Amino acid sequence: MNLSFEYPMVFLFLPFVICFVKCRESAMSIYFQKTDFLKSSGVNRIFLLDSLIFVLFVISLSNPFVYDQKIQSMKKGRDLILSIDTSGSMGERGFGDESRSKFDIVMELAEDFLDKRFDDNAGVVVFGSFAYPASAVTYDLSALKKMLKYLYVGIASNNTAIGEAIEQSLRLLKYSDAKKKVIILLTDGRHNSGRISPKDALLKAKKRGVKIYTIGIGEDFDKSLLEKIAKESKGKMFDAKNKEELEKIYKRIDSLEPSPLRSNSYLNKRTLFQYPLLLSLALLLYRLRRYF
Repeated sequence: MNLSFEYPMVFLFLPFVICFVKCRESAMSIYFQKTDFLKSSGVNRIFLLDSLIFVLFVISLSNPFVYDQKIQSMKKGRDLILSIDTSGSMGERGFGDESRSKFDIVMELAEDFLDKRFDDNAGVVVFGSFAYPASAVTYDLSALKKMLKYLYVGIASNNTAIGEAIEQSLRLLKYSDAKKKVIILLTDGRHNSGRISPKDALLKAKKRGVKIYTIGIGEDFDKSLLEKIAKESKGKMFDAKNKEELEKIYKRIDSLEPSPLRSNSYLNKRTLFQYPLLLSLALLLYRLRRYF
């Protein structure tokens, strides 16, 4: 078991332990011209006791901990970006469920998909007339799913900037250390907006070895473009005309990009702050006993 500290910067306060003797001497020099006769063994013992209490408090604040099992990396899987079309047409109904829009169904299945990413980190990009990251890449997929509920049709305006969607997804993956990087791009439209062309964005994805799975929603998307993006990035293109087909596509991507079970060993974290804290409190009570 290796001892670690969650807040090691707290140890920068340790040099202040000198104040227990220096500050006392400075204070006494205000009242006494000579302080040599005050430096007795009793004062030294008090200084040592105060110093020990202070050091123990600092150690407690640093939150020492150990892992009962071998620590394993949280990045064993891949980094995955969901790039979701939020243009106005995604608000249309008729995607196999007349009571809900295409966007509602896409978001519901996106949450189900994230539930199965046991050892992957994921982020979200939304796009319409422009694209922007809705969430950085994170291993906290439960928080990511909650964030999805705040997205809505038209949040990035009403056109379709596929090039910018890929570009922003690549930006999220820029500092990734994962060996596998994947973008899942969902759209029901044709590229008609943005300052970056899909061709230029695709070239960047190829250079960085990022695989792109494209999913066309409904009937009016640019199939040839999505096929080109998927093929050249070594991904696959799918088209979904209803909820059932989209659900099957997610399962297909699950089989193509399986996520290994996340190891629980990193959860076996045992904090030790309570031991120095209790000891310091006991010494503090002993130190203050004369006042009671």
